[in-house]
Amino acid sequence: MSDSEEIHNTIQTYFDCMYESSAEKAHAAFHPNAKITGHTPGGFVEMSVSDFAGFVAANPSAKEAGEPAYLDILSLEISGQTAVARVRDDYLGSRYLDTLSFINTDSRWCIYNKLFHIEGAAGG
Repeated sequence: MSDSEEIHNTIQTYFDCMYESSAEKAHAAFHPNAKITGHTPGGFVEMSVSDFAGFVAANPSAKEAGEPAYLDILSLEISGQTAVARVRDDYLGSRYLDTLSFINTDSRWCIYNKLFHIEGAAGG
């Protein structure tokens, strides 16, 4: 499998962790030391992977609720053992623009940093 295919699979696992409310998939997609950072209507948010995994697990599953899945990979740049992807996705009623940085470590691509921006309402 190519690096691009492996990163796309990691992005899908990342999206599935939110869509399915799966803490296990959050841990599978992220490096253990990763940070999840951005602004919400409540202010600046900075989470560890464990915090994020707990957050997604505590929210209802959009998949079980029958909500449509929305994930669009806008760009992917790979440079050696690092990569950056921009993705747009819907989560908890909002449309997000995420910047995901990746590292290839222990022979797998994982997210090392997530910066998120809320663009507006989901489906917008």
